[in-house]
Amino acid sequence: MDFNISFWTGLGCGICLGFSMYALKKYFGTLPDSAKAVKKFVSNSEYKLVLVVRTDLNMGKGKIAAQCSHAAVGAFEKAQKRDPEGLKCWQMTGQAKVALKTDTVDEIKQIADNAKKMGLITSLIRDAGRTQIAPNSITVLGVGPAPKDVIDKVTGHLKLL
Repeated sequence: MDFNISFWTGLGCGICLGFSMYALKKYFGTLPDSAKAVKKFVSNSEYKLVLVVRTDLNMGKGKIAAQCSHAAVGAFEKAQKRDPEGLKCWQMTGQAKVALKTDTVDEIKQIADNAKKMGLITSLIRDAGRTQIAPNSITVLGVGPAPKDVIDKVTGHLKLL
């Protein structure tokens, strides 16, 4: 009889502990795997978020503002999970956002690839196509937040929007 009580007590505790661990994992999330981890940058530079806008799509000002907003929110959400320390640095240094322009989809894709290779957060926005432009068109790329000197290595050649 003692064996049965001990067995059932242990089983019950194990199940409760398992559910508790599962709930904590769901609530707090998991650590990013190495493919998603963001490189920690050593820099004394202020942080910024860059928004690279495609000008060849001839979007109106409101459309550009909406697409940049999507990119900024996407980058912020990724930074919360992947680089909370960098996000805090950006928030403490004024949350700088800089809008730059490119006139080709190939260049925006190349910038995104280069940024990812450097370990920067990226947020590539594709439009739903309900208003001004074709569905699934890449409109804006968010890069960062990260130190200015690091982001400038991938976007420094672009002109202001």
